[in-house]
Amino acid sequence: MIADIILEVVLPVFVLIGIGSWMQRVFKLDLYTLAKINFYCITPAAVFMSMYHSDISGELLGTITLFYALYVFVLYIIGSIIARSMKLSSGMKAAFNNSIMLDNSGNYGMPINALVFKGDPLAASIQALIMSLQSLLTFTYGVISIQGVKLKGNYRSVIIGFLKMPVPYALVLGLLLHALDVPLPTFVSQPLTYAQQSMVAIALLTLGAQIVKYPLQLYRIDVYVSVFLRLLLGPVIGCILVFVLDIKGIPGQALLIASGMPTGVNTSILAEEYDNEPDFAAQTVLISTLFNVITITGLITLAKTL
Repeated sequence: MIADIILEVVLPVFVLIGIGSWMQRVFKLDLYTLAKINFYCITPAAVFMSMYHSDISGELLGTITLFYALYVFVLYIIGSIIARSMKLSSGMKAAFNNSIMLDNSGNYGMPINALVFKGDPLAASIQALIMSLQSLLTFTYGVISIQGVKLKGNYRSVIIGFLKMPVPYALVLGLLLHALDVPLPTFVSQPLTYAQQSMVAIALLTLGAQIVKYPLQLYRIDVYVSVFLRLLLGPVIGCILVFVLDIKGIPGQALLIASGMPTGVNTSILAEEYDNEPDFAAQTVLISTLFNVITITGLITLAKTL
């Protein structure tokens, strides 16, 4: 089973990431444009179509939301305790917590989900919901935590940033049209389908291009602590919550796998935007993504036994 997972899920993912890294080195791709294509076109289309074709019930929707809220809360508590014990500065504490709470559920998690579950609509819907909740967390807590005193009570930029995100709108609209059983005309559904089908390749090529811009550094202990919490403790928490909340079948498998994603690229983007430990953030993204080739293989193997 492990060999099959490596050959059918993990290797295809990292082949595309590797090609993206190679293309970035050779052609110096326009990462700004690639990110915008992913953020404003490909990902919203994939989320909308996943929700539109979803079999997710209202009860399951609430259970997944509860799972995610408990998951990030536990990570926050543990991260805060460890950051205090390491005597990190306030800026570093924010960067540290972001690195373990904000994972790559979008341009890494959704392709992994699509490959593991062979495009199953329910599994895709669950991952799309997790990604949407992650986006909400990123542009609320993520921004607030690293801006700190810079905000001085002015949350206008946070609200504007959230309102500009297309993914939540795509999520709500997809669920609404699905609930109302509204048929989509071909001139709407076909372009959305094309965009959804391109998501895996474009997202992973973009991820490869993004992470190669950061030089690899292997001497920072704080980076390894973050990666340990993100890749090992995160799945342990996810597994416990799946059993405590009694989530079985595909939903349980999808949530367990989703709990083991590497640190999100948005962590590094926010760190650069607000000049808060950008080097640390970049290293956690890069190293956690590299180590994830091992941990995600084990996690998928475990999830298949549920």
